[in-house]
Amino acid sequence: LRDDNQPRRAKKQSDQLLRHCSMFSTQFLSLSKSIGRTTSAKSLRRFVHVEKRLEELGIDLPPAPGPKANYNIVCHASGNMMYISGHLPVKADGSLMTGRIGPNGEGQSLEHGYEAARHAGLNIVSTLKSQLGDLDKVKQVVKVFGIVQSSDSFKEQHRVMDGCSDLIMEVFEKPVGYHARSAIGTSTLPLDISVEVEAIVELREE
Repeated sequence: LRDDNQPRRAKKQSDQLLRHCSMFSTQFLSLSKSIGRTTSAKSLRRFVHVEKRLEELGIDLPPAPGPKANYNIVCHASGNMMYISGHLPVKADGSLMTGRIGPNGEGQSLEHGYEAARHAGLNIVSTLKSQLGDLDKVKQVVKVFGIVQSSDSFKEQHRVMDGCSDLIMEVFEKPVGYHARSAIGTSTLPLDISVEVEAIVELREE
């Protein structure tokens, strides 16, 4: 027997399916916009937060330095790791802090070395900002390695490197800025700089 109502039932089912698809598309679009707004807001909060902290600390970042020879200023590796080349103690006016650190007139003072290490740290932060755009992309400062040009009788390279470590902690705070560290002394450094500092940083997932 022929069912005269079959075409009407088929059309009704088709109309219901279309309505469900339309409702699903509307809900999905609304959810996508909401997620986009949330992600954008979070990114903006992170950026503004770091910029505000730098402003509150009165920290003006120097121009991001470039390599001084045939190497890259940073290198990205697997696992979201970034290896940062040795940075020099370049001041905001472009001048270098130079000279050997040594006690009793053998060289520059411990305070000079501390300031030099801080300037090297500032240049590292400037490089991070230039490379990443947003300092909140730094998940963890993993390791800092400092080389201090110092006399044989100078034994406080670790206190010189506090200049860099203190700066990193000011900018990133715990736990992000709390890093492992090594500090050694050497009889000479390129360009007669007082300190050279390199770092390893872990980046957040995109």
